[in-house]
Amino acid sequence: MPIFLRWLLALGPTNPIAVRLVQNGSRRRKHLLVRSLYLAALIIVLLWALLLNTQGDALDYRQLARAGAQSFTYVAYLQVGLICVLAPVFMAGAISQEADPRTWDILLTTPLSGPQIVLGNLFGRLFFILALLLASLPLFAITQYFGGVPGRSIMASYLIAACAALFVGTVAIALSVSRLAGKRAVFTFYVAVVSYLALTAGLDAVFRNAGMGAAGGAGVTWMTAINPFLTLHALLEPAGYPRAPEGTPGLEGWFLARPVRTYALITLLSSLLLMLASTLTVRTGGLQQFTSASGGARAPWYRRLFGLGAAGSEHRAPRSVWSNPVAWREAAARQATLPRILARWSFIAAGALLGLALVVVYHLGGMDTGTFRLALAATVLGEVGVIALVAVNNAATAVSREREDGTLDLLLTTPITPQAYLGGKLRGLVTYLLPMLAIPLGTLLLAGAYVLVAEAIGKDATTPFALPTVGGPGRTLAVPVILPEAGLLAAASLIPFIAACVMVGLQTSVRSKGTIGAVMATVGVVGVLAGLVGLCAVRAGADMNTLGPVLAGLSPAGVLFAVLDPADAMFSTVSNAGELTPARVGLAIGVALGAAAHLAIVYAIKASMTRNFDFTVRKLAGTK
Repeated sequence: MPIFLRWLLALGPTNPIAVRLVQNGSRRRKHLLVRSLYLAALIIVLLWALLLNTQGDALDYRQLARAGAQSFTYVAYLQVGLICVLAPVFMAGAISQEADPRTWDILLTTPLSGPQIVLGNLFGRLFFILALLLASLPLFAITQYFGGVPGRSIMASYLIAACAALFVGTVAIALSVSRLAGKRAVFTFYVAVVSYLALTAGLDAVFRNAGMGAAGGAGVTWMTAINPFLTLHALLEPAGYPRAPEGTPGLEGWFLARPVRTYALITLLSSLLLMLASTLTVRTGGLQQFTSASGGARAPWYRRLFGLGAAGSEHRAPRSVWSNPVAWREAAARQATLPRILARWSFIAAGALLGLALVVVYHLGGMDTGTFRLALAATVLGEVGVIALVAVNNAATAVSREREDGTLDLLLTTPITPQAYLGGKLRGLVTYLLPMLAIPLGTLLLAGAYVLVAEAIGKDATTPFALPTVGGPGRTLAVPVILPEAGLLAAASLIPFIAACVMVGLQTSVRSKGTIGAVMATVGVVGVLAGLVGLCAVRAGADMNTLGPVLAGLSPAGVLFAVLDPADAMFSTVSNAGELTPARVGLAIGVALGAAAHLAIVYAIKASMTRNFDFTVRKLAGTK
């Protein structure tokens, strides 16, 4: 075999790292389960969409083509969403496992070159994601039997999903090579992916409302080519999300006229640069070579500002402990590291300033009512999503991390009972999250209070809503930009929901052997259940009369959509009643029922865990 060909094969197919990862991963039942669930989700959504769009006894070819195109759209969006969710799951091992300096010490003693180490890690872990895409190809091909789905669109949707997976993979490998990441960075990596998608989608909506998009202002924006969902939207729905005309010159032509091509080019170039940087630094210690350990017994001023001692010191100032030491440790002590403190209070400060800025800009006339409502929705939903992910991560690692470092064995020798231990974990984690929850809730309270006093200060904070009528002129209803009681309803719904997320995470953490598995399992369970309930609540709130607002109030997603856009989110009830009062009353009843349901879930899980705690912990004793 020629030397050059052997060298190329060593970078990919015959790379020992890639071969090891593929062989070991292929034997794991977890990977088989993920692939099965991935295909099952796509098949269920495709069948559901086909049945939903082909109602009736007689169908012509045009209706079948329309149904096939609509079903393909649903499945394509779902596939990109699942790839964005599953790519961090498969790439998490690159951060957590290879980030151990001892692993690198062993790996760097081998004759593998820098490109072989980096590309072996990338291709070995990326193989499973690309296998998911190839496994779903026959399913997409079925949609062509109905017509209306060109093969070019199918291939372009696969290109978008593959580019998204490649970029996420290269970022994970770069974090691993830097040696600065560890197991804690896995969740930060996950949150960064979700936050980036939410931020770019929110900016795109704001730009379109402000008339800064293509085709008259409502089309493709500069955010489209850097977000896979927006790129797919431009590909599949060109009528509702038009591009700039072909032939538009310069950078504007790339971003506004050819978003799919631009997205692929940006992700490929970014991935190439990250791989090049990783290859150059993999044998020189990564970015760790630029860091230095802090010395001296006296803590720097920025650590003293947060009440922390010197890094690595064995002494710190005494603190006042709560009556339940487990709760105090979760709320105050375990989270009291400088990066966590900075991240938490930066989130709080930035969220508070952003919420205040939105209200001030709206009052000064810097944005219209529609743009203000959209910006408010993007801000609040993005903040709630980040808080839910933080809650899931902290809860899922609360027990498994103590099992790994041996702290749990010490705690079990104390007089602390399982009930006090689990109750302390729940109380401490919820207490830690409350200041973060105060940001979206405070934003809603501020906006609701502004709506209440808007008329008194000469500001019209309402939008017209045309009530449907049968025969005769229609009537217009003035709908507030946000319900005045939005903050109170959101608080009553979100706090029990976050407590339920924490309890689910604790249950998974007690039963899991490691932190990574606990986090991924909890994200999957909470994401699927909350997503399904949220989608049903949102659709029921809009489509069902009288009972719709009650069902919308059962889910935090339904509540947020209802308080931020009451007319559309509770369309059927508002249209039939001709006013907002019945919908608001129904929503309040639903929030009360939803809060009671979430608290019942917390109580039931805690009671079950308390009964089985000793058995479960002893069963996994010594696991690390």
